[in-house]
This record gives sequence, structure tokens and C-alpha cells, in this order.
Amino acid sequence: MRLDLRLNYNQSSCFPPPRQMLSHVVLGVSDFERAFQFYSVIAKELDLVLKFKDARAENAGWIPSSSDRPLLLIGKPFDGQPHCAGNGQMVGLLAKNRGVVDRTYFTARSMGGVCEGPPGLRSHYHPTFYGAYFRDLDGNKICVCCHK
Repeated sequence: MRLDLRLNYNQSSCFPPPRQMLSHVVLGVSDFERAFQFYSVIAKELDLVLKFKDARAENAGWIPSSSDRPLLLIGKPFDGQPHCAGNGQMVGLLAKNRGVVDRTYFTARSMGGVCEGPPGLRSHYHPTFYGAYFRDLDGNKICVCCHK
């Protein structure tokens, strides 16, 4: 079954309406410091700012520069078990424009991210969906996209 991203699509904005659906997203990692370095660079490309880093608890979180939610969090699994990437799971991160999508994708690749789909128009989602897909250093699938 394919997700139809054309539902309730607003062509005038790359950003969601003021009422947000998500509070936070957590990405499990196996090596916190390595992941922190990776996501610090990715976050900067996407204009996210570091909200906290707790090296002892091995977790960190970033927020949009313009609001306090949603949080993008990384950390070792809470249950203490080894991290494993989920099959069929993906986190989609919004970019301000197509240039940011491109830069974020190529930055991720230059730091060891694995290609899951190069930047490009995905008109089968909607006419102006522009995205790129990669796996981070722990195998988590990430989409960076813009809707204009």
C-alpha cells in the first residue's frame, strides 16, 4: 500500500500549519558520539539548533530555530538493548528549499550515509515534492524533503 502524500497538501508552504502533529522523533543509535557528530552537521543544514546534549545519558535533541517543537532526538535505546534499524520505518525532515535538500543529502553521503534515493522531484507523491533519501551511520532511513 502506498501512502498518498497529496492529501491535504498546501502548495504555498514548505512548512506544516501552526498545529503540529508531532512532539518528537527518536532515532536509536549504537555509537552516541559518532551519531552526535553526524546529526550536528545535518541539523545545521536544516536550520535546527541543539536544545540539549547529555553525554552521560547518551542522548541529544535539536529543535527548529523558529519553535520549540518538534524535537529530533538521538540516543541509545532506553531498554539497554543494541540498536537495530526498523524495516519500513523512515523519518522525513523538512527543508526550506530544494537547495537545502541537495546540500543535506550530499553532506550526509560525505559523512558515510548510504544512498536510498538521490535528490529529485517525486511527482508521484505530488507535483512539487522534492526529496532525497539516505541511511544514517546506524541504518536509520531518513528523507529530507521540500514541498515546493
